[in-house]
Amino acid sequence: MLTLNDLTLHYGHSQILHGVSLEAAQGEVTCLMGTNGVGKTSLIKAIAGTHPRSGGEMVLDGEALPVLPPHALARKGIATVPQGRDVFPLLTVTENLETGFACLPKDQHFIPDEIYDLFPVLKQMQHRRGGDLSGGQQQQLAIARALITKPKLLLLDEPTEGIQPNIIQQIGEVIKHLRQRSDMAIVLVEQYFDFAYELADRFTVLRRGEVILNGHKSDVTREAVLAGVSV
Repeated sequence: MLTLNDLTLHYGHSQILHGVSLEAAQGEVTCLMGTNGVGKTSLIKAIAGTHPRSGGEMVLDGEALPVLPPHALARKGIATVPQGRDVFPLLTVTENLETGFACLPKDQHFIPDEIYDLFPVLKQMQHRRGGDLSGGQQQQLAIARALITKPKLLLLDEPTEGIQPNIIQQIGEVIKHLRQRSDMAIVLVEQYFDFAYELADRFTVLRRGEVILNGHKSDVTREAVLAGVSV
């Protein structure tokens, strides 16, 4: 579903990503790992278009994509759950979800029942403002909002950060469900190693903006992945 070849990214004169290559297959979770500051979020931003890549090739569902703005990539099927969630604090839960309609034709401007099946708390809090939700509830809302867009590629940036354990478990079950649907590829950025290792089908480990390990779970050992993220 997603192939990156030799992707680079700069902030001003500083190069952050150095020739990153990555694959994310439909029906699989690709886990992007590494210590803080190695470029994981920058790579998510490059894929989503919120910070344009400097060079390299990006192919989505067989289509080579030029550098495009975020709204155009969202319409191509890329949905992002950013680090920090970024829900609209003054909009209700329902209104937050409805912002995903911008990527869809008018006949699809409705909230599927599956959203509330996956996140029952959102149905109970439909009229509550996003800013009044707990951190875990906001994370569920952010994931649900991304799913409204019917993505081909779902980018999850640190979905367990600052979340209570029972919500982490629920988010893990949602990711497993989405993988089993086999209609999207999932790229997961995660620091919680056990959570990531359990979910991942494929690993890409970054160090100083470069890929140091890239492979399917069946081809790399747990120890190799752990060593890559421990340096």
